[in-house]
Amino acid sequence: MMRKGQNNLITDVAGVLVGNAEDHRLKSGVTAVLCDPPATAAVQVLGGAPGTRETDLLAPHNTVQAVDAVVLSGGSAFGLDSASGVQAALREMGRGFAVGPHRVPIVPAAILFDLANGGEKNWGRFSPYRDLGYEAARAAAPTFATGTAGAGTGALTATFKGGLGSASTILANGITIGALVAVNAVGSATVSDTRHFWAAPFELDGEFGGLGQPSPWPQDAGIPRFKFRERQAAGTNTTIAVIATDAVLTKAEAKRLAIAAHDGFSRALWPSHTPLDGDLVFALSTGASGKTLLLQDFIDLSAAAAATMARAIARGVYDARDTGDDLIPAWSARS
Repeated sequence: MMRKGQNNLITDVAGVLVGNAEDHRLKSGVTAVLCDPPATAAVQVLGGAPGTRETDLLAPHNTVQAVDAVVLSGGSAFGLDSASGVQAALREMGRGFAVGPHRVPIVPAAILFDLANGGEKNWGRFSPYRDLGYEAARAAAPTFATGTAGAGTGALTATFKGGLGSASTILANGITIGALVAVNAVGSATVSDTRHFWAAPFELDGEFGGLGQPSPWPQDAGIPRFKFRERQAAGTNTTIAVIATDAVLTKAEAKRLAIAAHDGFSRALWPSHTPLDGDLVFALSTGASGKTLLLQDFIDLSAAAAATMARAIARGVYDARDTGDDLIPAWSARS
C-alpha cells in the first residue's frame, strides 16, 4: 500500500528543501532543490533537446559522490545562469565540496524553453536568472508554491498551461519518495480535448481534481496533441524533474531510480521524450531513513517513482493559475 506524505511534496523526503523565485512580467522563474547534508545523485536524459550543467559528474564512475543542490529553471540556455546564483547562496552558507581550504558547491542544473510564452524577455546585457537562482536558494523551505511558480511560471503544454508540480509517497516499508517537476511538454497531460488527466489511475485522494478517466473514452485519444504546431516553434518545450528518496542508494542505484521515474512521464504526458523535448530526471538519495534495499524493495521503489512522478506532472498542470494574458488557458479556467 502507498499513501501520500504529510505535505504531498518532495520535501516530505528528509534532507530536501525547495525554494522558488519568479518574475511574472518575464513569465519565467527558478526552482532550487537544496540537499542538507549533500545527497547521492544521478541523472537520466531521454528527451532529444536537453540543456544542462554539471551532469557529467553524476555518472557512477566519476569522483564526486554527492551534490549540494539541483536546479530547475526556465529561460532556455540563459537559465543555466541560475545555478551560479544557487552556488553563490550555498557558498555564503559555507556549503560545498572541500578542496583544500576551498569549498565548491556542487549544483547540477537543467532548463526548459519558455522564451516564446509572451513574457518580456528584453533583459539587457545579462539575464536575470543568476539573481533568481540566488533568491530561490535563499527561499528554500519545507513547503513551497506549486503551479504558476518557480521554474513552472511560464510553462505551457499542448492543451493547458503547464506548471510546477510535486507529490510524495510513503511505501509500506516506511521509505519516502517524492517528485518535483516543471511541466512544459510539447504534448499534453490531458486526454484528447477533455480535462481528464492521463495520470488518473495513480491519483490519490482527489489530488488533481478526482475526475478519473473519461467515459466514454474519446475515439481520438491516441492522436497526439502538439504545442504550437501551427507556429512550428521547434524547441519550445521540455519537462524537467527531480525524484528523491530517503532510502540509502549508491550512485548506480540512483541512476536506475531516475530511469524508472521517466516512466511517470510516459504515463502522464502524451507524447513524451520527443526530439523537441529535453526531458530529464535528476535522482537524489538523502539516506535519511538509514535503510538499504533488497531487490524487491528496490523494484517497489522504482514503481513508486513512476507513479509519484505521474501524479506530480498532473498536479503541476492542475495547480497552474490563469494570469489573464496566457497564450494557453489554465486547466482551472476551463469548466
